[in-house]
Amino acid sequence: MSDAPGPLSPHLQIYRWQVTSVLSILHRGSGLALAAAAPLYVIWLVGVALGDGSFRLVQSVYGSPPGQAVLAGCVLAGAYHLLNGLRHLLWDAGVGFGRAAVVRGGIAIAVGSVALTLLALVLTWLANG
Repeated sequence: MSDAPGPLSPHLQIYRWQVTSVLSILHRGSGLALAAAAPLYVIWLVGVALGDGSFRLVQSVYGSPPGQAVLAGCVLAGAYHLLNGLRHLLWDAGVGFGRAAVVRGGIAIAVGSVALTLLALVLTWLANG
């Protein structure tokens, strides 16, 4: 038997996953993803500043299938973080605290994030078509 004390609070395996906890974790994760992706924007700006050759190089990397997948993930993270941040502003105003409202809002944020991402991708595709 070990002399180490047991957990001081219930472990994560004991808790049931809830919409609020999942959305909170995703909000933090999307914020981290956006922070990690910020250098991609800086690289693009530096490519613009350095001239045509550098810009074409950056555009070719970002336009490749892996680059587009990363950028689509960035758009999804941004859409989710934006919509969930707006919900937090509503919560700060005292709106939407009921259990049903929280679940409906969470579903709306998930669907809205995917919809905004698809809209951005389609508009980008049409603009570059």
